[in-house]
Amino acid sequence: MTERLITHLRHIDLAVPDLAKQREFFTGTWGLKEETTDSGLSFLAAEGSPEQYVVRLREATDKRIDLVSFGAADRADVDTLAGRMASAGVQLVHEPTDLQTPGGGYGFRFFDNEGRTVEVSADVAVREHRRIEEGESIPVRLSHVVLNSAEPEKTVAFYEQHFGFALSDTLMHPRMGNMMWFLRTNAWHHSMAVARGPHASLHHASFELRGIDEYMRGTGRALRAGVEKIWGPGRHMAGNNTFSYFLDPHGNTVEYTTELDLVDEDTWHPSLYDFTQPEVSDQWGTANAMNEFVAQKSFNDPDKGLFVAPPV
Repeated sequence: MTERLITHLRHIDLAVPDLAKQREFFTGTWGLKEETTDSGLSFLAAEGSPEQYVVRLREATDKRIDLVSFGAADRADVDTLAGRMASAGVQLVHEPTDLQTPGGGYGFRFFDNEGRTVEVSADVAVREHRRIEEGESIPVRLSHVVLNSAEPEKTVAFYEQHFGFALSDTLMHPRMGNMMWFLRTNAWHHSMAVARGPHASLHHASFELRGIDEYMRGTGRALRAGVEKIWGPGRHMAGNNTFSYFLDPHGNTVEYTTELDLVDEDTWHPSLYDFTQPEVSDQWGTANAMNEFVAQKSFNDPDKGLFVAPPV
């Protein structure tokens, strides 16, 4: 396994046809805060997170993932990763350079095996943030991103080989085989997961809340606002985190969660869970049943590969 030089998940960047509607959803209902705007772009922060932003929105004709961003400890690690990936034949979007996005920093971008644009950066300025108080049902941080993949085994292998991601657990189906792989880059059970799907796209982006009460308050607020809930509330077995899945105005699945497991990486052994067992999908038994119709809600529109998103 490659030495792990990735430290954490930073942000996910989305392109949407109606920027105003998407911005209103994330700031008015979901609880993010707009920090910066710039000619068709909106940078949204989680008030409890030191990251400059956790979601970037861009107005565009095509709806898609523009970028997934990860952090590294320092510039030397950024250079090391870029060099290793270039030597392995991974196509770089650009070499390590000073970044012009909010908070600056130093980073590079590349295309993964399915054409997604991924960024690695270091030395990004820490955002002034605050402790989220009891009862505040707003996101503390971006918890994880799950990607749909038509070739999930190859996608998992790509991130294990080049990023040193470790497998935490796998979900399987008795007839369809392995269906979802949970990958970690630090002690959190997963920062990214890969789901078997019909095409490359976003499966869901997950936002951590302060605790169970705040998670339920946020779930209730979204329901009262008329946001379409597709699954939950419940508690998964893999990761032991709670879940409430909703559709944003453009059909992307977004999740409220809390209490994701922190694992002891020296002793952790991945499990293989059969998600046809009800307690695997939902330990509480409170969520609506997971079935093919619920699953299809998160297939999303196919992402067009090898797209170079604007540099800001």
